[in-house]
Amino acid sequence: MRRRDEAEFEDFARARSEELMRAAILLTGERTAAEDLVQSTLTRAYVKWGRIQAAGNPVAYVRTMQTRLFLDGVRRRSSRELPVAHLPETRVSARNPEHDLQRDVVLREALLVALRELEPVDRAIVVHRYLLDSDVTSVAAELGLTPQAVRSRASRALARVRAALGADVHVATDTRREDAG
Repeated sequence: MRRRDEAEFEDFARARSEELMRAAILLTGERTAAEDLVQSTLTRAYVKWGRIQAAGNPVAYVRTMQTRLFLDGVRRRSSRELPVAHLPETRVSARNPEHDLQRDVVLREALLVALRELEPVDRAIVVHRYLLDSDVTSVAAELGLTPQAVRSRASRALARVRAALGADVHVATDTRREDAG
């Protein structure tokens, strides 16, 4: 790789690492797996940097690369993970303002648990569509689906996430919509 290309890749990696890490945490549900995913993504991006630049949109290209690496990893994953019947409960009083930070942590953990319950493709759709704010067309292109398939899968997956998160989250999201509108 030429020095100029190498410098451009380093600038790209510095600028986009946080975004890639956030997406990876949401996709994998755990920090160490997310770190591995980001490292694998950036390693492959480094090797293909000339092609990525030629494509014209390095951010979309690398996001797609990361999502496909995640999906490929899920497909190849062995049975090393064992599901548990019930998750341990965390008791936090959401009515007490002193517990706002704890409540946020609990909600984030609940979101990760809810995302882990989705099929990998549905998880990727929800992460890209709602958490990374990508439009339907680009999500469809990234995942090799039709826009209609993305819309219908997103709707069903989002309903499952909402059901898993419970009534407290519905109230919070409904309030935000009213404030924004």
